[in-house]
Amino acid sequence: MQSPLPSLRALQAFESFGRLGSVTAAARELGVTAGAISQQIKLLEAQLKMPLIMKDGRRASLAPGAHAYHELLTSGFDKLRQAQGLLTERMEDREVKISGLPTLLLKWLNPRLNRFGAPQGSVSFRLEATHVEPEPQFLNRMFRLTYGTASEAHPHRRALFHDVCFPVCSPDFLARHPEAARPECMGTLPWIDIDWGPAYASIPRLGDWLSAQGVPVPRDKPLSVHSLSGSALEAAAGGHGIALAQHSFVSVDLRLGRLVQLSSAVTPMPEPYHICWAPGLLENEVARAFLNWILSEARGD
Repeated sequence: MQSPLPSLRALQAFESFGRLGSVTAAARELGVTAGAISQQIKLLEAQLKMPLIMKDGRRASLAPGAHAYHELLTSGFDKLRQAQGLLTERMEDREVKISGLPTLLLKWLNPRLNRFGAPQGSVSFRLEATHVEPEPQFLNRMFRLTYGTASEAHPHRRALFHDVCFPVCSPDFLARHPEAARPECMGTLPWIDIDWGPAYASIPRLGDWLSAQGVPVPRDKPLSVHSLSGSALEAAAGGHGIALAQHSFVSVDLRLGRLVQLSSAVTPMPEPYHICWAPGLLENEVARAFLNWILSEARGD
């Protein structure tokens, strides 16, 4: 049967005394009186039924049989101090880490990050663009921006926005092919496809948009197929052809005149985009402020 552990206060007083070498120094470190330190050590000696300190005149030091015990205690308190340091570092960290789908980070989040006003000072961002969902335990240190049912693997999530799609091309392409503004002609022109892979088979493609307008799907193969929406949009901005764009990904390019919207008819995305996180992340004040800010930004779209 194990003996009950002494009080943490008594152990802390003894550990501090043995490490610092005096009752006065231990009292100063723990913010108590020297008498309180002496009293706690006496209580610990009584419970352990062994002497822990010895006196040589007015000088006190560890008793010979107490050195090994003190060494183990110090090791344990060092781990407690390390744990507290890690928690404090996380709570005071002013770097917001965000993992997200590449084009969502590049085209939607990145253009608006400079609008984030961090509480009490500056903040830096670390963005990791990847299609791979992080393990849930890593979300105690980062946010995840993702799409649809992929968000269900994470501890906490909130919908950001529900996007819509429409065809776009570059102004130069439209000047060369004015018929691109007519849905019935789009299928005869060079087009750029986006394929996120089998896990996202329900994502609309240009053929789906044309079918929704009652127009036959393109007969010819696409000029190029891109796994990243951002790559497809760059090809369209380069004048290569027509692409089906998501509003959240293309709004900046439309405003800058790099791309033009060919129709006001839109096809909705089947599911919304989400922001995900784990409970421990919101212990950090900056992380809480970022979550509130990004949800507000999404509502404003």
